[in-house]
Amino acid sequence: MNDFLHKLPQFAGNHLALSLLFVALVVALIVTQLMVWLRKYQELSPAGLTQLINRDNPLLVDLSAIADFEKMHVPGARHVAMSQFDPESKELAKARELPVVVMDKDGRNSDKAAQRLIKAGFTRVYTLGGGVLAWQQAQLPVAKGKN
Repeated sequence: MNDFLHKLPQFAGNHLALSLLFVALVVALIVTQLMVWLRKYQELSPAGLTQLINRDNPLLVDLSAIADFEKMHVPGARHVAMSQFDPESKELAKARELPVVVMDKDGRNSDKAAQRLIKAGFTRVYTLGGGVLAWQQAQLPVAKGKN
């Protein structure tokens, strides 16, 4: 180990581009992890969502396209188009103290919706990591149709 530490400055000097790339990747990983730790909502796995459903009966909001929602969605989820998602609406305002889980087909847009809910004063906000596809891949039941 001691020999490794003595040769490290020489390696870094001889391979400056690789060394800078390594440092940039480490910084990017640290920043990404800090952002995950500091966000005010949690990402749930399908098993974690199942536990939350059984324990707290959360409001499930699916932001998938309507065609994707009709093909499959988590049972009990309510469809809301992303373009019509308004955390300030009267209907959602009633659920401010309830746990709210936002999801979509693959989990890509749910972070933005969760951040909007936090800004609107919701305190218990969750996302489904991997979206409805992760739910299906975990072999959990899916509903089809508009309800």
